[in-house]
Amino acid sequence: MKIFVPKEINPGEKRVALVPDVISKLTRAGFEVEVESGAGLGAGAGDKEFVTAGAQVVASSDATKAIASADVVLSVQPLSVAQFKSLKSGAITISFLSPTNAVENIEAAATSGATAFSLELVPRISRAQSMDALTSQALCAGYRAALVAAELSPRFFPLLMTAAGTVTPANVLVLGAGVAGLQAIATARRLGAVVSAYDVRPSSADEVRSMGATFIDLQLEAIEGAGGYAREMSEERAAKQRELLTPYITKSHVLITTAAVPGKAAPRLVTKEMYSAMPEGSVIVDLAAESGGNVEGSKPGETLVTEGGVRIWGGKDVPSQLPFHASSLYSRNVVNLLLLMVKEGALNIDFSDEIIDAAAVTHGGAKRVPGSAKAENAKATSAGAKDGK
Repeated sequence: MKIFVPKEINPGEKRVALVPDVISKLTRAGFEVEVESGAGLGAGAGDKEFVTAGAQVVASSDATKAIASADVVLSVQPLSVAQFKSLKSGAITISFLSPTNAVENIEAAATSGATAFSLELVPRISRAQSMDALTSQALCAGYRAALVAAELSPRFFPLLMTAAGTVTPANVLVLGAGVAGLQAIATARRLGAVVSAYDVRPSSADEVRSMGATFIDLQLEAIEGAGGYAREMSEERAAKQRELLTPYITKSHVLITTAAVPGKAAPRLVTKEMYSAMPEGSVIVDLAAESGGNVEGSKPGETLVTEGGVRIWGGKDVPSQLPFHASSLYSRNVVNLLLLMVKEGALNIDFSDEIIDAAAVTHGGAKRVPGSAKAENAKATSAGAKDGK
């Protein structure tokens, strides 16, 4: 069984799908690991480290041939259409592969006869926690968000008692208390800021308070979705939420937004009118800028300054800005998912396993509906019950 790890081809992507530390797990399971030369440089892993760990390094000139002969290809971003087309029938790929954004890539994967797994679709169940790359990368993004805010802010975050007088702490508001939001809260608190947070899910209140922050309760209906995510809200409720949040935003020196709905545009939480009254020099960090933005006017990869002197930083490739640890965490997610498919020293794609069923988007030369095997099993069970079986 041969694994190949190509260089990432997306501009700005510094992560690598495997780090040297995890290669021994794969070789013990019977895999031969090949890595394209230079694939790990952005994450602090050179070719020599991969060789020492037991992998073979393949020259970039031979990468196409290596992909074509591999049983498993691991990457962070989706393989290109050309790379998917070069796969042999029956090959397995694991990467981020959004069914809504990577339509052509998925078509190419199906045409090649590969089984392509999307890490966005790994279910949020206890057994899959070690494979949940969305969570591990959101952790990195939340940490980075607080550091960016502290760097851009003209204020100290902590309270300081000095001979020249007292420096009051910065007020930080975090919107969205998922993994990224909670990590942003924790990091801002460690830096000494006074932190408050809001989430449409009241169930997150205890988690926010456990981080030492104040939870803002707007007394609105809860919006709990599947898998721990928030679901979309009506425009009427969104307008009321914006109205009630405005006083909290105008009192903040830093605003960090982290709200996202998987596979859909990010909810618009903050308008120009809401942040126009923030103090001059205030900072907004929008982690959802790449998916449409929580903040009106934010642009991915850009820092804008409003007429009122508010800086708006739009996140782009945020986990990749911490490539060493982001790659380390991602590698473990990938390895844990792959090893789930190894039975008695051979690859075995078992769709009766709900994790494999939920994450596979192509198989056997066709696109598939994630979770379809589980649905069919449930239908069969229901029919059997009606028949008295």
